Amino acid sequence: MIHTRRLLLVILLIVEVRPAFAQAPVWTETAPGIWKATAGVPESYDLLKASGAEPVREAIAAITPAKFPLSETDITFKVVDGKTYLRFPLQKEEQLYGFGLNFQTVHQRGKILQLHVDHYGGKDNGRTHAPTPFYVSSKGYGVFINSARYLNVYAGTAVRKDSKNAPLAKDRNTDKSWSSRPYSDAVEILVPAAGVEVYVFGGPTALDAVRRFNLFNGGGYLPPRWGLGFTQRVKTLYTAEDVKKEVAAFREKGYPLDFIGLEPGWQSKSYPCTFSWDSTRFPDPAGFVQALLKDNIRVNLWTNPYVSPDAPNYKAILPYTGSHTVWNGLVPDLTMPEGRKIFFDQLQKNQVAIGVSGYKIDEVDGYDYYLWPDVASFPSGLTAEQMRQTYGLLVQRYSADLFREQNKRTFGLVRASNAGGTSFPYVIYNDYYNHEDFITALINSGFAGVLWTPEARASKSAEEWLRRFQTVVFSPMAMINAWASGTKPWSYAEVAEPIKQLALLRMQMMPYWYTAFARYHFQGIPPFRAMNLEEGFVAETKKESGSTSLEENPYAEAVSKEIKDQYMAGDYLLVAPLFAGQQSRKVVLPKGRWYDFYTGAFAGDGEVITVSPGLEKIPVFVKDGGIIPMMQPLLHAPASGQKVDLTVRHYGEKPASYLLYDDDGETFNYEKGEYSWRKIIVEKDRSGKWKGSISAPVKGKPNTVGKVTFECMTK
Repeated sequence: MIHTRRLLLVILLIVEVRPAFAQAPVWTETAPGIWKATAGVPESYDLLKASGAEPVREAIAAITPAKFPLSETDITFKVVDGKTYLRFPLQKEEQLYGFGLNFQTVHQRGKILQLHVDHYGGKDNGRTHAPTPFYVSSKGYGVFINSARYLNVYAGTAVRKDSKNAPLAKDRNTDKSWSSRPYSDAVEILVPAAGVEVYVFGGPTALDAVRRFNLFNGGGYLPPRWGLGFTQRVKTLYTAEDVKKEVAAFREKGYPLDFIGLEPGWQSKSYPCTFSWDSTRFPDPAGFVQALLKDNIRVNLWTNPYVSPDAPNYKAILPYTGSHTVWNGLVPDLTMPEGRKIFFDQLQKNQVAIGVSGYKIDEVDGYDYYLWPDVASFPSGLTAEQMRQTYGLLVQRYSADLFREQNKRTFGLVRASNAGGTSFPYVIYNDYYNHEDFITALINSGFAGVLWTPEARASKSAEEWLRRFQTVVFSPMAMINAWASGTKPWSYAEVAEPIKQLALLRMQMMPYWYTAFARYHFQGIPPFRAMNLEEGFVAETKKESGSTSLEENPYAEAVSKEIKDQYMAGDYLLVAPLFAGQQSRKVVLPKGRWYDFYTGAFAGDGEVITVSPGLEKIPVFVKDGGIIPMMQPLLHAPASGQKVDLTVRHYGEKPASYLLYDDDGETFNYEKGEYSWRKIIVEKDRSGKWKGSISAPVKGKPNTVGKVTFECMTK
């Protein structure tokens, strides 16, 4: 009896103490330059399973080889009380980027974050539309935590007593160098689960690590050409006739337009949704959609996934929905094939089948007081937390399938995404509407594996409208979102003509944008990205022209702070927006010669310049040897197979080559090899004159290139 009691006491003590399970990570190279390790016992549901992402192994293998970039002995995993603790080393001079779609900061070292899908509430605290658990180091590597949980991140903030590089204790009374935030030599992450998969992405550069991450997640999405044109979202309760009048106004006034976005009023009821056309506003949906298609205008439909009691599929989908409602609408469990089929079949039958070209999927991100709570349950057995982290991925994945089944590409909008969503045909947007922060988000999107649009809705002045529109033109989706305001491109009469010229510039640059997105798809290079990923963007530089001392050169200050208001677009362009109230700004140029996009004039070399472009221009600079293919400014994107004449601009003093991407612009036939890269070369002939050439079209491949002329911008 005594022995039995002792045994029970030992068992109780063991259960109560719950010792930590420490683990030395075992790293396995799963693709060239990508290593995986497992901590504890990972959950069966994670971000990669939710998205269905598959690595593009051949493209990954084409990146410069990389060695494991960290000290394996300095990485520790530990499972305690059903939670996983991860620790990764940091060097003293190392900077961190990423941890999702942040809006106010690019540098993430020193941050404490909870990575949690949510609307953006004005603070970079981890609660955002795409809290991608992936970070990139200035040392040229990346780390990804494949978990569909809310992750707590301490990005170089906590100091262990056994740290190899622990800071010295200082006396605040007498030491002016005392800091309330001592140096920390680690990134520590808490995963609220008893195990997780961890991936490390090698470089050797930070851009290489980003490329590997994007290709690991399926490669970037290649939009149809019309998706890179111009889009107008009309007022909520517009009728079919209202839409036709607006389309006609665009045509008559000479403004380009490729797709129209219909807001909630297209449905018979919304918030929650019926997913059925309103018969009074749209009495003939199929005729309406087809008539617009004949005019080269596509239709994109707003929706959210919450099922109204008046929806035709309400009773059928009821067993496959969560315990809680959103606006009294059912929340479909999209991980269940039965519920998924019921939900998406309705979209297929009365929308996609009649020619609708895409969706704007709203309210899958946050606002805790209307989205399902963390106490909710779902019939699949997934937790509310896991569903919150992946719902944006699920609606993107399965709505995209509707178009893939028809061999038609789409391009739409969504409010939430996460790791694994890189290959989905969606651009993130929100209602926050701070112009400066929109540009910071555009920069950070390149670290998060997502696309972001700095859309324009309405403005307090014509100046602000023009400044916003300038950045819309140099972004993934050129969009006015007038669902509430009814704003048109010409609403501010005093800047209507410059707005038109900007919209036409967007169309002229379509060959450049299309090639940039092809590089995103095939090579993993973000089409819009941070200066920190650009070669030659380093702290050391020449003094600013006119400076007589280091103190007078603002570059030292510029590099010590974040560069969060200028970015790279495609292979060659540096974009430096101005905001309302600004007449001039400073631009930090990477090493190498840079030239003005509009004139071809030399701008600078690895220095800080001050520019005053006037109201009608957004500062854009081209690196030496830059090649920008341009087409004529059409009012609609070229149709499938339509040939367009090109003017190839060359900038600077370097001879250069450029690969121009071409396919049919609308289908997925490029996945079967129906595409080509046409080589453009610009070099000097024997007499010293610039001469350009383009390789012949590839026999049996799509060819949309007509006559090609060359323009040397730098005289």
